[in-house]
Amino acid sequence: MFVTTEDTPPCFRGYTLVLPAVSVGNVGQLAADLIVSTLGMPRVGHFHTDCLVPMAGNNPYATSDQDAAVLSTNAEVYSSPDMKLAVLQIRAPVVQTKVKQFRRLIVSWIKSSGFTRTILLSSSHAYQRDDQQLLGSPLRYLLSPALQNEAGERVKGLQWQEMERVCAFPGISDSEQRLHIPGGGITKGLYTDCCKEDVALAVVLIFCSEGDNIPDAFALVNHLNNWLQLVAKPDQGPVPWRVPASWRLLFGSGIPPAIF
Repeated sequence: MFVTTEDTPPCFRGYTLVLPAVSVGNVGQLAADLIVSTLGMPRVGHFHTDCLVPMAGNNPYATSDQDAAVLSTNAEVYSSPDMKLAVLQIRAPVVQTKVKQFRRLIVSWIKSSGFTRTILLSSSHAYQRDDQQLLGSPLRYLLSPALQNEAGERVKGLQWQEMERVCAFPGISDSEQRLHIPGGGITKGLYTDCCKEDVALAVVLIFCSEGDNIPDAFALVNHLNNWLQLVAKPDQGPVPWRVPASWRLLFGSGIPPAIF
């Protein structure tokens, strides 16, 4: 259930929604962090659900000591009315026994809020790629039928590579072709649900391995930016994404000198 932090609930009709899947390397969540931090998107609400592992912490996008102690939770919504953009940042794993319930909750909220399109940022295990997936870029996309007419030609013009269907039985070329996204969390299930519910969904994902996934996050968000044009790209140099304050302790606080 979406709970607003404002006196008047925000209207998301006509907005684009971006949300991450809790997947390998947490790449989607890191990419969502870059979007929220760079655009300075204010928090407009949170999700109250028992489908996610409970958590609370300090403000991950703090810019000063005054706002550093603002409480953040496991699923929060940020909004930019000027860009008609909303980001649902998910910071905790989905409870295993409530995955389908969580997907239904997300689809229901998307439909009731009137989002024009939804972008799911995700990742998949690089070591489980099919032979054909080893070629070219590690970035892939999927479009639900409801979004195909609007965005299909656009992404093809960007020369994006669609996620391949692979053989249900490896090594048997004439076996059934299926969508396989190992390590992708709710990605495949949510995509399938949106196809059935006629929801306009795009999946943008990257093949990666666990480790330092910051470069993967930058690659994913730059790939998305080529389509949505969230941040203007300079003539020379990379897009100036703003790294949030919370990334300073992404790998802990370092080795204590006292142990030596």
